Amino acid sequence: MKISVENSNVVIKDIKDFKLSDTFDCGQCFRFNPCSGDGYIGTAYGKTVRITQAGDTITLHNTSLDDFTCIWREFLDIDRDYGNIKKVLTKTSDSVMSTAIEYGGGIHILKQELWETTISFIISASNNIPRIKKIIECLCENYGTPHTYEGKTYYSFPDADTIAKQSEDDLSCIRAGFRTKYILACAKAVASREFDLMSLYDMDTANAKKSLMSLKGIGNKVADCITLFALNKFNSFPIDVWIKRIMEYCYFDDTEQSIPAIAQFAEERFGELGGIAQQYLFFYARSLKIGT
Repeated sequence: MKISVENSNVVIKDIKDFKLSDTFDCGQCFRFNPCSGDGYIGTAYGKTVRITQAGDTITLHNTSLDDFTCIWREFLDIDRDYGNIKKVLTKTSDSVMSTAIEYGGGIHILKQELWETTISFIISASNNIPRIKKIIECLCENYGTPHTYEGKTYYSFPDADTIAKQSEDDLSCIRAGFRTKYILACAKAVASREFDLMSLYDMDTANAKKSLMSLKGIGNKVADCITLFALNKFNSFPIDVWIKRIMEYCYFDDTEQSIPAIAQFAEERFGELGGIAQQYLFFYARSLKIGT
């Protein structure tokens, strides 16, 4: 892999096992969207970037090497050997996983900002991706900090202190429904330091989940998403209605299974790579409407 700066762009050549569409369309991230030129544009960590891909070369447009080093390199998880991960999952798994990996083999698990991920997945509860994206963008446009990128205005994700100062009536503009009270309660807990969000980085997966689930609006699935997509605890295996159906269809002859049974199966089958396996399965099955 070779990294260079060319005309205010950061160019990464010879990148392996990475595809923008697989990574940004697999349901893990809500603020990156397709744009012209076979690319995606989005905002994370208070910065906006447009990324395009041509074969094994990706270009981060109008960004600095410092921002790439401090933000985007880790965010995109480009230093991890996903080729080896796929080999391990293929060896220890089965034809279902092999097919899913072949379909979505360009997925990387993004390293997303913890606070934003927490609120985003509270919003995701009993929701669909287009509506989740709309609510998050509305939250950012109303309470985030504006900045200009390539001649357009974008907004950072609002911090806990800003949201905590609002009332439920104030937040009604984002149209989050019943989730509004959970967003506000979480913001107040984090802003007041009643809940130490940063301490999660020092916990193992089980304790991080337990701590997160002490917050209103966070159950098993949402906690798994936060530990996977923000803390990169790859043994987290989020199970929602979609993944439950997919697992039943692919591994249990389409027979009803409990969520604990599926979680135990995933732990035994995929081990420490469960979260990555889940994303391969989810992206493959949802795209082809398997299990519907």
